[in-house]
Amino acid sequence: MSGVTLSNVVKKYGDVQVIHGVDLQIDHGDFCVFVGPSGCGKSTLLRMVAGLEETTAGKIEIGPRDVTHMDPAERGVAMVFQTYALYPHMSVAENMGFGLKMNGHPKAEIQEKVAEASRVLKLDDYLDRKPKALSGGQRQRVAIGRAIVRGPEVFLFDEPLSNLDAELRVEMRVEIARLHQEIGATMIYVTHDQVEAMTLADKIVVLRAGIIEQAGRPLDLYNDPDNQFVAGFIGSPAMNFFPGAAKGGQVTIPGLGNTVLSPGLGSVTDGAVTMGLRPQHLKIGEGNTHQVVLSEQLGGVAYHYLTGQDGTRIIVEAHEQSAPAPGSMVGLSFDADAPLYFDATSGQRLR
Repeated sequence: MSGVTLSNVVKKYGDVQVIHGVDLQIDHGDFCVFVGPSGCGKSTLLRMVAGLEETTAGKIEIGPRDVTHMDPAERGVAMVFQTYALYPHMSVAENMGFGLKMNGHPKAEIQEKVAEASRVLKLDDYLDRKPKALSGGQRQRVAIGRAIVRGPEVFLFDEPLSNLDAELRVEMRVEIARLHQEIGATMIYVTHDQVEAMTLADKIVVLRAGIIEQAGRPLDLYNDPDNQFVAGFIGSPAMNFFPGAAKGGQVTIPGLGNTVLSPGLGSVTDGAVTMGLRPQHLKIGEGNTHQVVLSEQLGGVAYHYLTGQDGTRIIVEAHEQSAPAPGSMVGLSFDADAPLYFDATSGQRLR
């Protein structure tokens, strides 16, 4: 198994540049997740690692080897797509071993590797079935098994759970996490779902418009985002943002009833700023500064959707089963140490 290094990687389609000088180190055994909105370049970057997209400039290394211009089959990677791409006329065992059979591996070796992969993926009872007799989650496990039997240096996953229903997505997240723990391989996983990113990753890479906004451990990105984009993208429900004005070391927030804060940040200069608060850091109380639009009761947790007098939309997380009535007026309070501050123009974090 090997790590992956991207050095000043660029991708252009004609005159249109979609990946802008990406530098990234993925260590051996890491589970690295590329996450970002549609069109951010995450799948393109994954396909460049796989060799399915030509690299316009820069260098891609897998372990000590420069694979920038190698054919996909020479790179030592295996890719799992969002579509299962199984052969319908073959059994599970035949699907998993087909790649090795085509490369001329001995039958005994193929059977041994298929047996080991089926053990890891808990497919022993399904080896003689055809894909049509399997559930969506089982089919995706077969597709993963087909990658495992190849013994790749790096596993690549391109939104493998996007075709599954909600219950199966959770089940397969657990399966993929368990697989990573058991085989210890380097894995790169693409998703637009930040919940998948937070629950699976050792390292998250947040992309926007072909640029890495921030890379690091999930909780580091959650607790210490570099900019407003990362702060808003990582975390569910999303962070609340309040426009404000800084003057003389204090910040006034109209969306919180003209609350005045003294953030004590040397980089907060006079002018427009944005304050961020996670939903769990807000608490509903007495007052008439915000109107309740909707309350979602999920049992152990509730989400209250409010609107401020200036039109600011706010989400509050609560753990009480009582809820304010829609249309009622409430007040808000929060821990003074909880807010994060961002430059209103650039979106960069003010520390």
